[in-house]
Amino acid sequence: MQKMLKNKKWLLAICAIILILTCLAPAFGASITPLKQGSSGQAVKDVQQKLKQWDYYSGTVDGIFGSGTKEAVKKFQRNNGLTPDGIVGKSTFEALGLNQYVNNSSNSVSGTNTTNNNDEVTLLAKAIFAEAEGEPYIGKVAVGAVLLNRVKNNQFPNTLAGVIYQGNALESVSNGRFYTFDNHEESVKAAKDALAGWDPSYGSLYFWNPAKVPANSWIWTRQVIVTIGNHSFGK
Repeated sequence: MQKMLKNKKWLLAICAIILILTCLAPAFGASITPLKQGSSGQAVKDVQQKLKQWDYYSGTVDGIFGSGTKEAVKKFQRNNGLTPDGIVGKSTFEALGLNQYVNNSSNSVSGTNTTNNNDEVTLLAKAIFAEAEGEPYIGKVAVGAVLLNRVKNNQFPNTLAGVIYQGNALESVSNGRFYTFDNHEESVKAAKDALAGWDPSYGSLYFWNPAKVPANSWIWTRQVIVTIGNHSFGK
């Protein structure tokens, strides 16, 4: 009888351990489920909506990942320096601003929650370097601040990666200059200052070089808030 009770205690202990490990499993090593042709559901719908919003996808937002969605994903990936395989994994989710489908998305810049981590510093520094390398230091910080202001504005993606990789939002992403970054010290410092809250653009959502923009460009409909170096900053 004693032996049976002892065995029962061991069995209960093992069951308790298994239960605890099962509960903890999602927090450790849970993987992202990539979307590909044949997938369906809300995640596919959200991807289609983003692609349609940015003129990559012209089909129906129905939550079914067909050939049209795959081609739209590939086009988006090509334009944003990602592997054009037509599969929506971590990098593509982030570029689309759909961080809710990426593990540990709380570490991303989202809404008003700006976390100054190494990945975000590097990502923002790359954009600053590519868009404002020859600008004065305050102009570099201002460019970074504009990108962060977009994250907080509901007209734009709600993650830093989403803002930077959005369609043709940044010329440097489209032409490849964004990918030539080599840990430029001043750009990294400017990124840290922008992430810390310094905004010399005074809440601007756009920046442009007046000397390079045609007179009939839509950008001139924006209100100029401040001019720093060669850039105008506005809303």
